[in-house]
Amino acid sequence: MSRNNPTPVAKRDIRRLFVANRGEIAVRVIRACHSLGIEAVVGVSEADTDTLAAKMADQVIVLGPPLASESYLRADKIVDAALSSGCDAVHPGYGFLSERSSFVRACVEAGLVFVGPSAAAIDAMGDKITAVSLAEKAGVPRVPGSGALTDVAHAQRVGAEIGYPVLIKATAGGGGRGMRIVRDESELESLMSSAANEAKSAFGDATLYMEKFIEHARHIEIQVMADAHGNVVYLGERECSTQRRHQKLIEEAPSPAVDEAMRRAMGECAVSLTRNADYCGAGTIEFVVDQRDNRYFFLEMNTRIQVEHPVTEMITGFDLVAEQIRVAAGLPLSFTQADVRLQGHSIECRINAEDPDRNFLPRPGLISRWEVPTGEGVRVDSHCYSGYTVPPYYDSLLGKLIVHAATREQAIARMRKALAGLHVEGPTTTAPFHDSVLAHEDFVNGRVTTRWVEETFLPQRKATQKAAKNAQAAAGVQP
Repeated sequence: MSRNNPTPVAKRDIRRLFVANRGEIAVRVIRACHSLGIEAVVGVSEADTDTLAAKMADQVIVLGPPLASESYLRADKIVDAALSSGCDAVHPGYGFLSERSSFVRACVEAGLVFVGPSAAAIDAMGDKITAVSLAEKAGVPRVPGSGALTDVAHAQRVGAEIGYPVLIKATAGGGGRGMRIVRDESELESLMSSAANEAKSAFGDATLYMEKFIEHARHIEIQVMADAHGNVVYLGERECSTQRRHQKLIEEAPSPAVDEAMRRAMGECAVSLTRNADYCGAGTIEFVVDQRDNRYFFLEMNTRIQVEHPVTEMITGFDLVAEQIRVAAGLPLSFTQADVRLQGHSIECRINAEDPDRNFLPRPGLISRWEVPTGEGVRVDSHCYSGYTVPPYYDSLLGKLIVHAATREQAIARMRKALAGLHVEGPTTTAPFHDSVLAHEDFVNGRVTTRWVEETFLPQRKATQKAAKNAQAAAGVQP
């Protein structure tokens, strides 16, 4: 899938790489570096000096105090640390500075290779309105909607044209912030105001746009890889509909809702958009899919490696993080589209230190026992170990439990067995919650939408718990 006249690209030698992140992704990047014969230097906060990444890295540099604003979000400190430790390149992982174009520019200006797309590509795809415009030019279907809304009257005209319910979204948004569902025109003005205020506070940009809201939607994304030689490939889809408050809980590949024709069509759309964005590196094109008729529409592009990338690795056999580093070094992709063959089924559960019975309250603290499952088709990506203390300053992700099997049914069974073999003493985790989701007939039958957890699963779970409690009380059993 190469252009006719590819631009010659000089190979950049990467011998020592700075890992500008923490947690499981820092461990993942260090392992990829070592597999390539590259030394890894990790920057940590004062709260992370005893992490697994710090133990594995060839050198550790303390960036600053625990607060991310004083360490992992300080581009100046990271660039200085990378240069002083003799690094050639910087890998940003996900989150923190991974999608900040200003950080990319700071790295490049300092002579460091940034393992990721260019600043221009991040700017183009990070601005939602620009991204939607690029998608339309690339022939990728978008949800009916507007460009930047100028005022309430403009929003009212668009709402009347596309029909309610609609979704108000922040052009600089992400993670559901600056987003509101508007079911009637009478709600429009107040919800626009609250969305704009939230967007201004979170992103420094209050610009909003509007799209038709799809009630029964799936979240399906396509993994792409592109190099600087004009090669772009897609690596199948990931089903990410099992969410709570726009945060993914369980991901799987392939999607139970996608057949080969739909996969090829979505993949070709993703490749077309990636080319139009002049994109290089690993990226993800996210689609919203109407469950009623399987029509798909462009949602956004994530310009980094995703948390859920392992399920793609498990069904394709490619190491995406190592491929990122190779591409950043100026090498062509190590595989072509014809080499991408999806084999079997993979599921990932995000294991968080949270209490689902207390509205998913984070539960940091000492892990006195950390015992993970092993065996055929089982993988654990984590930074935790017995004796590790989960700090309260960052997200609550302890790790990712990933399984692979020949069929989806077998993968679900393997994941349930693996969850039973995960023993964590100390913080409460979400592992039992995941097992309940996997056992639900809607999940087993592939009928989950992005609102299923909140509208169906959690109310049913709460009713079941209440009934059990009442039964115990009636029997005189003390809780």
